[in-house]
Amino acid sequence: MDRKLPIGIQSFEKIRRDGFVYVDKTTYVWKLAHEGVPYFLSRPRRFGKSLLVSTLKAYFEGRRELFEGLDIERLEGDGAGAWTARPVFHLDFNGADYTREGGLEGKLEELLRGLEEAWGGDWSDLAPGGRLHRLIERAHAQSGHRVAVLVDEYDKPLLESMDNPELEERNRSALKGFYSVLKGADEHLRFVLIAGVTKFSKVSIFSDLNQLRDISLSADYAGMCGITEGELMANFGPEIDALAEEMGTGAEGCLSALRAQYDGYRFHAKGPGVYNPFSLLSAFAERELGSYWFGTGTPTFLVRRMRDASLDPKRLTDGSIYVDEARLSDYRADDPDPVPLMFQSGYLTIRDADSVTGRYSLAVPNGEVRYGLEKSLLPAYAPAYGAARGTDVFTLLGYVEAGDTEGIRDVLAALFASIPYTRAGDPYENYFQAIIWLVFALLGRYVACEVRQARGRADVVVEAREHVYVMEFKRGGTAAEALAQIDEAGYAAPFAADPRQLHLIGCSFDSETRLLADWQER
Repeated sequence: MDRKLPIGIQSFEKIRRDGFVYVDKTTYVWKLAHEGVPYFLSRPRRFGKSLLVSTLKAYFEGRRELFEGLDIERLEGDGAGAWTARPVFHLDFNGADYTREGGLEGKLEELLRGLEEAWGGDWSDLAPGGRLHRLIERAHAQSGHRVAVLVDEYDKPLLESMDNPELEERNRSALKGFYSVLKGADEHLRFVLIAGVTKFSKVSIFSDLNQLRDISLSADYAGMCGITEGELMANFGPEIDALAEEMGTGAEGCLSALRAQYDGYRFHAKGPGVYNPFSLLSAFAERELGSYWFGTGTPTFLVRRMRDASLDPKRLTDGSIYVDEARLSDYRADDPDPVPLMFQSGYLTIRDADSVTGRYSLAVPNGEVRYGLEKSLLPAYAPAYGAARGTDVFTLLGYVEAGDTEGIRDVLAALFASIPYTRAGDPYENYFQAIIWLVFALLGRYVACEVRQARGRADVVVEAREHVYVMEFKRGGTAAEALAQIDEAGYAAPFAADPRQLHLIGCSFDSETRLLADWQER
């Protein structure tokens, strides 16, 4: 019988009672609870934030039976105060439509009305923040214990209203008044955790609530969400074996493929590499490597930000995106730089850090995110991209495998012709270079394909089963000059003895006419 994998299950109680596989993270829960300071945590979506909140809820409710056999049972022990049931305010901002007027106000009313029904009282004449303060005081007085406040997806009302600046500002103002009361209620609070995807620097919880400890980049909690390599090996042996059998490879080959596809997240420069838990569990359940996490939410807003910022797609993978810790930790909605939001959302992660300068190097974490971003970016740079137009990567792959250079030329010509008009001062060549990089990076998922990143190599080398293509692109030059460069630099020399058919292709692009101007091959 297959084991039960908790894909998409965010309830700690359900996982424990219904026999789902659980990766024991309760040492972190005990540490958080016993340090006792108010916390803020940022993690990408579907990385286990809600499960962490649910686990903390069960702990503060004193539900010892759910923790039997876990690390926290030993750590908590049986001393005075152990497993004390306390009032818990679980404020979950999932389950509402924040793109419409009144969505946030309706959600706050729902949450507060539920707490008033649980603890008695009716303060509906007060603003949401005032109602919350009264409820915290009442729960403390009735129970004799201070309150644990757990806020999940606090920033969802802001993220979902980003395309509507007026609504986003109203949501921001409403949240400001709501969260600001937590500082004034400190004497009634045992614990506070506010969790979300982003840290919005202009929301007052990070100014009024200056006692919050941001553990998003803390070494102590870098492995708290997600699955580390050690946890993978210790908890999922049967699933690894089953997937390896399906893939026709040994366990080591399977692990190597899983690392490339789903590993690579780092939430501290010296912290462990972390697998995306949603994708990893989905791959085990389906016995197939797929784009499970990326496929649950195409980042259209981020793609627009990346395009408008003229972010060079090559920088997503080469580690040349540099920021300091302050840029990673804070996000401003009016900031045109997409990098902080890309990091907090999980599309970039820490590759390296310089302890002397405080500079972080960022890159995409793994193959799933890289391919998903590249596939999402290409239509933004070249609107003609698509299967219906015969300009998608699979059509191009067919031409490459068949040795159809005319077909390759037609695909590229159509993509270049669709480059949109750019803003004043935005170099047109940026789009041309981005399309070259993206289209062949996507093709590289299926055939050996190298897009030049340094001087001294051809712009593009593609190796199919029966054909090899060495391509050089010129902007403002001629196709003949591009072919001459291939010859003079010896770009084709590595394939002189190769039995496959060799295609040398030179092409030029005219930025004034916005067209592929010339194409020569031999």
